[in-house]
Amino acid sequence: MKTIHKFRLEPGKEPTTLSLTDGYRVVRCEYIVPHKSVYLWVEQPLNVGTPALKRQFRVAFSGEPVPRTYEYIDTALDQFGPEAYHVFAVPAEGQSGGVKPESDAPINEPLAASDW
Repeated sequence: MKTIHKFRLEPGKEPTTLSLTDGYRVVRCEYIVPHKSVYLWVEQPLNVGTPALKRQFRVAFSGEPVPRTYEYIDTALDQFGPEAYHVFAVPAEGQSGGVKPESDAPINEPLAASDW
């Protein structure tokens, strides 16, 4: 069996740490106007023996830089204001994330190979 839980994420430089069940999947991200907060909905298995994981998520404003190793999850929009909140997953310790470091091969291999 599985279920979906809702978590409030705090915007700012410090990531929000969540305790999630191994095998989790982020399914939705939304800005809730009455609460003036970003929420994340996460599908999680309900197996009793499944270990819990500590995962961190960071909310950034448009134009605010984040490390290249952070993985983009989704964007939440304020329906009545100009703000957009971008949610990123912070790689767990020992993981590099889904993006190559700047010192590795060029990100766009086909263009780099064609001297574009």
